[in-house]
Formats: sequence, structure tokens, C-alpha cells
Amino acid sequence: MGVSHAFLAFAILLCLTLPAHAVRPDEMLKDPALEARAREIGQELRCLVCRNQSIDDSDADLAHDLRVLVRQRLTAGDTDRQVIDYIVSRYGDFVLLKPPFKYDTYLLWLGPGLILLAGLWGLGRYLRRQAGMAGPPPLSPDEERRLAQILKDGAEPKGTP
Repeated sequence: MGVSHAFLAFAILLCLTLPAHAVRPDEMLKDPALEARAREIGQELRCLVCRNQSIDDSDADLAHDLRVLVRQRLTAGDTDRQVIDYIVSRYGDFVLLKPPFKYDTYLLWLGPGLILLAGLWGLGRYLRRQAGMAGPPPLSPDEERRLAQILKDGAEPKGTP
């Protein structure tokens, strides 16, 4: 594969990793400023069906409904904060891609660190046990002599067990 083929393959792969916005043309607002605000808000809100995508990136029906709701609230004159607060009041903090650090979300924020610490603790215990285990006992003089004979002859001497 030549350099040009490798570059083409890389370019195609790069294009596949770019986010695909699922905002439909019929959802878009005519006012570019309001539409830009709707897109910013949409990037902060999680699709409750897909869970790891923003509502702007999701093709799910619920994400479509949330995008329409955001635009309706903006058209009604709500601020960005009011729109987000309204949606959080209906769906909870889980709808935010970056939920706030508070009592209800401690485990969400601290969970990965706790899991990492538990894994490191377990690994440390395992390594300490492995270091403390004694290796096989040394060979007796008789075993050393038999091993030397095997290595010399290529087979175990006859008459020995």
C-alpha cells in the first residue's frame, strides 16, 4: 500500500470519527443567534436513550423531542440557564453531560477513582504475596548428580527411578 493509499485510508477513518450532528433541518431556528445558543445547550445535554451522546449527536426520538423543547424555550425568551434548569427539573441531573458535584452525584464523580484505588490495592496485595512465596527447594546432591547425568547422556540412566 503506497503513501497515497495510506493517507486516503487515514482521511476516511478520521472522517468516520467526527461527530455526526443529528439536528434535523425542520428543527433549526431561522434566527442564527438562537440556533447557535440551541446548539450550545444541546451539547451540554445527554441523550437519555444513548447515554454517551449529546442530544445534538443522537438520532433517538427522545433526543429529537429534547432538541425541539430547547428551541421552544429559547423562542419563548428563556435564558440558556433557564432552559437547562427546566430540562434538569424534568429529567434530573443525569440529563447533563457534566453533572454538578453534589450529594446525589458523589459516586458518579468519585466512583472511577475509588475503583482505581481498589484495583491498585488488590494488585499490591497480589504482588506482596507473590514476593513472599518461597521458590522450589534446592536440588539435593543426588538429584544434581542425576541431572548432570541426564544432560550428559540425553536420557535418564537405566536402573534409576
